[in-house]
Amino acid sequence: MAKILCVLYPDPVNGYPKTYARDEIPNITVYDNGQTAPTPKAIDFKPGELLGSVSGELGLRKYLEGLGHEFIVTSDKEGPDSEFEKHLPDAEIIISQPFWPAYLGPERLAKAKKLKLALTAGIGSDHVDLESAIKHGVTVAEVTGSNSISVSEHAVMMILSLVRNYIPAHEWAEKGGWNIADCVERSYDVEGMHVGTVAAGRIGLAILKRMKPFDVHLHYYARHRLSKEEEEELGLTFHENVEDMVKVCDVVTINAPLHPETHHMFDEAMIKKMKRGAYIVNTARAEICDRDAIVRAVESGHLAGYAGDVWNPQPAPADHPWRTMPWNGMTPHMSGTSLSGQARYTAGTREILECWFEGRPIREDYVIVDGGKLAGTGALSYTV
Repeated sequence: MAKILCVLYPDPVNGYPKTYARDEIPNITVYDNGQTAPTPKAIDFKPGELLGSVSGELGLRKYLEGLGHEFIVTSDKEGPDSEFEKHLPDAEIIISQPFWPAYLGPERLAKAKKLKLALTAGIGSDHVDLESAIKHGVTVAEVTGSNSISVSEHAVMMILSLVRNYIPAHEWAEKGGWNIADCVERSYDVEGMHVGTVAAGRIGLAILKRMKPFDVHLHYYARHRLSKEEEEELGLTFHENVEDMVKVCDVVTINAPLHPETHHMFDEAMIKKMKRGAYIVNTARAEICDRDAIVRAVESGHLAGYAGDVWNPQPAPADHPWRTMPWNGMTPHMSGTSLSGQARYTAGTREILECWFEGRPIREDYVIVDGGKLAGTGALSYTV
């Protein structure tokens, strides 16, 4: 019997839903790059249900307890007296989501003497100290690709919302006003703008594809250059470094993993190289940007706006300056946990667990650390 410790975000303030806005969601079986969606042997949930909160339990309780395992689900993850800390020393598997991450730094990994698998339900395993995971022989896996489109759609929404000044205009309508001049004094067309992505993996490339019909000029920087065919199809301009790209872009969207090379990439010096009046959309990781440099740039007017749904730490404190700085389009970290995305990353979590307990290899796409080194997707995306 294994103890499986699962950390999920709290239920809605009005209670776990009894009904949903829609009766069904589209069934996505294959992603843009040809990768198949998760293929567990079975699922114990209805796609479209709220699975990522505590009562949703990622739809795993029946399966895991049916195998005789102990399954602990909690949202209490901070501090030495938390439920997470209480169960950490005996946990063999820890499941967490990027949206409500159970941070596994060196100190916690040292305490987790029995830990064998750190599993991210979703994309992004930077809440796990990968170097320490390698040192302690912990396998790290995530459900790569499962919510990439969820995040890319959210990023496109944020680009349009910032450029068109949607949020302040909606607030005027909500307050009963008809202040058209106030609504449009910061509203522009995205058509003809230069839009660039930092990284062009699954999410970055999906954003580029979705922005192309808006008749914008598309740019990208990536560690691994796309094929000539992909560049020609989308009309992409490749840049050898981020500095050269941001100088020409009206909108920059950040879609890179967090690792030593990207930490505080967008600091004061980088932001000063951007056009006055440019926008940043960050649905990757908060620490790719210098928090206070972003605040200063928006307040001074050098940036026309900043939007994203990633914070440091998560959940963000009530006094986090990104909540109240002008011209922000921030949301809690929810881009990748739409009900559609949850159906896929929950199924992927089940697939990984089935492989683990049955002694079958986990898909290379899902592997971040294995055998004491970066492996699979981890070897392509991270550095330690």
